[in-house]
Amino acid sequence: MIRRIIAAVLLVVLLPFGTVQAKNKLDDKIRQQQEKLHAAHLKLMEKRAHLHDAKVKAGSLQDQLDQTNHNIAQVTGRIGTIASQMHSTQRKLDWTRVQLSAAQKTVARHNDALRRRLVDAYEHGDLGYIDVLMESRSFTDFVERWNDIRYVIKANEATIRERRGLESHVAGIELSLVGTQAVLNGQQTQAAQEQNALGALASERQSLVAAAAQEKNEAQTEVTQYEEMTAQEEADLEQLIREKQEEEERRREAERRAHQLAGEPVAPIKGAPGSVSWPVSGPITSPFGMRNHPTLGGFRLHAGIDIAASEGTTIGAAASGRVIVAQYAGNCGNMISIDHGGGMATVYCHLSQIFVGVGQDVSRGQAIGAVGHTGDATGPHLHFGILIKGHPVDPLGYLR
Repeated sequence: MIRRIIAAVLLVVLLPFGTVQAKNKLDDKIRQQQEKLHAAHLKLMEKRAHLHDAKVKAGSLQDQLDQTNHNIAQVTGRIGTIASQMHSTQRKLDWTRVQLSAAQKTVARHNDALRRRLVDAYEHGDLGYIDVLMESRSFTDFVERWNDIRYVIKANEATIRERRGLESHVAGIELSLVGTQAVLNGQQTQAAQEQNALGALASERQSLVAAAAQEKNEAQTEVTQYEEMTAQEEADLEQLIREKQEEEERRREAERRAHQLAGEPVAPIKGAPGSVSWPVSGPITSPFGMRNHPTLGGFRLHAGIDIAASEGTTIGAAASGRVIVAQYAGNCGNMISIDHGGGMATVYCHLSQIFVGVGQDVSRGQAIGAVGHTGDATGPHLHFGILIKGHPVDPLGYLR
């Protein structure tokens, strides 16, 4: 009992007030760094939400612009079709007018010839037909000549009627083509107006797409900046954890020296555990190594393994040691880090609850928290990592 008192006194001597102050100062620095990391993480989430909205907005505007361009292409195609139809109609109309002119000239010639014969018959009598009849050599010949003359007269009348009918038919075709041309002109005018309106809309939407793209690029730049800031804050926190581990090593060494000076037996220096226990049972959903980050994006080192487990599942300490971090830590969410000596520390992230506090000694398998999805997590799971002298290693090489 006396030796224990002496060891305690010696420990106080070997760990002067300044060392205790340094320990508290380091804890404060870790806590402040966690708060900075949490603030940076919240800001990063805000910027990511802005980036997401900007991407959705830019995508929607681009879709609208694509639809407008599609409509313009359709109207342009329709204008081309109308122009082709107008060209064909104009050719038909030109040819019909040629035919109509020819028919009109033919009818005019027949009318002129008929008028001349009527004038001649009026002024001189139609002696041609009488002479033909008077030259008949018999009654039968007279009848035949009379029938011939009658057929000639009917043929002339039929020819005139036929020419006039043709003229009327061609005129009807011309009228129909003129009507078709008027309709096509109207369609062309309407399509041109529609094309102009769509062109103005496309120009407006192009400007909106450009503005949205600029907004998206600016949001992406901000996200990148905050990701880099968050990464730096995480690196600073890892450095503080390494310093905390070094402090723990000094504390253990001071305890060892105090026990030696008090004459108490001292156990051999413990190195890092050769193996650690699984903190929870479950399949590995993401292994250690480089990967595309599911929430931050980009190709990054996944400095641990993700173990699938239900929300609230109890997490056990992977090995005995002392808790050096137990607080919200940005992307890691609620986090616990345990120092196990020999330069080894384990890390537990995304917890829904924390059951232990900084400075508390825990044993292998002891409940330290519960599975959750705080921080950057797409669902409930435990991110489990192992640090050897501050550097992440694959936990599968140590888990048993």
